[in-house]
Amino acid sequence: MSTASMVPPATLDVASTPRTPFVRLVQVEWRKMVDTRSGFWLLTITAGLLALVMALIVLVVGLNDFQVDARGISQGMTIPVSLLLPVFAILIVTSEWSQRTALTSFTLEPHRSRVVLAKLVAVTTLAVCTIAVAFVLGALTNVLCAAVTGNPLEWNLDGSELVWLVIQQMLFFAMGFAFGMLLLNTPGAIAIYYVIALMLPLMVWGTLYAIFDWAKDVLPWVDLGFAMAPLSTGADPLGRPVDVEAVTYVQTAFTALVWVGVPVALGMWRILRAEVK
Repeated sequence: MSTASMVPPATLDVASTPRTPFVRLVQVEWRKMVDTRSGFWLLTITAGLLALVMALIVLVVGLNDFQVDARGISQGMTIPVSLLLPVFAILIVTSEWSQRTALTSFTLEPHRSRVVLAKLVAVTTLAVCTIAVAFVLGALTNVLCAAVTGNPLEWNLDGSELVWLVIQQMLFFAMGFAFGMLLLNTPGAIAIYYVIALMLPLMVWGTLYAIFDWAKDVLPWVDLGFAMAPLSTGADPLGRPVDVEAVTYVQTAFTALVWVGVPVALGMWRILRAEVK
């Protein structure tokens, strides 16, 4: 009898496989974010809200001959952006875990931190684009209001206020992203974001700020919007003009650290250690 020859098993050597380019990762995350039914409808509804706000401002100003300025219009046009688009920042993280696609993503790109960073770049790009569109529509609204009423154009939006208004919107996007990383659960992250970013400032903090003197000192250390109001609007949350002081920058940095920095750090730690199923 002849001895059967042993054939060594085939091996797959992936040691020399090049790393996935980071730009490609960003492109993939961008498509995951906008090339879906939820992404399509979020963008469509936001565009509809921007057009509605624009039409309402022109209509009210035209009927009542109000004097409006670029500052007020720009603040109004950022409201639709703040309402719905931060949900993108949440979904881009949590959808991987709720739809069980994290295993595929982290298999194709084992370095989880690169995937998370690509998600952050994609959602930041979307935020910049939508904020730019909102400001362009705001400028157009200002021109239309001047044409309807015959009043002179008011371009009184200070450059520093514009920059801080953009930073504020970006921080709210980052807050949604942070909550998504920390919870990895879509309903929970969305609910907590809207409670902290919208419901508490409108229903609780605003009332306390208007009634109690101690709230004026405490709330800027608690809420990001209250801390940044003097920087982005030149006024306090009640609309009264205030001077920006050194403590304003400290309060902004502290609230950003609490609501963005800490959740991002804890969320990254969780994602890097979480079991992928």
